[in-house]
Amino acid sequence: MSAKPAPNRPLSPFMIGPYYRPQLTSMLSITHRLTGLALTVGTILLAAWLMSAASGAWAYSQYMALLKSIPGQVLVFAWSWSLCYHLCNGIRHLVWDTGRGFDMKSVYTGGYLVVACSLLLTAAAWVTALAM
Repeated sequence: MSAKPAPNRPLSPFMIGPYYRPQLTSMLSITHRLTGLALTVGTILLAAWLMSAASGAWAYSQYMALLKSIPGQVLVFAWSWSLCYHLCNGIRHLVWDTGRGFDMKSVYTGGYLVVACSLLLTAAAWVTALAM
């Protein structure tokens, strides 16, 4: 008995391209994982900031110069947005843990709400920080 060759079709729904169109739900899930990774990296940078403060004025001024540079500001902004997004999406997951919000309308409404709230929280944090 000979095996038939497999038909020429995609094997995974994760193949982006002509086979699969990304959806809001999948993009939010991927973003949640990426923001978790960004928070890990950002926490290491936060620990380095604390160590520089504990190491004296020269080390602290050098680290602050790094953070105030354009690449440093981009990293801090990305970390702060990641924190806000991960928080908002975590709250969304807590709602799901109660068994609510699984119909498609609620899933998409919640997804858009997570994105909007994370942007608003990030903007509010930066406006507050820059006003100090």
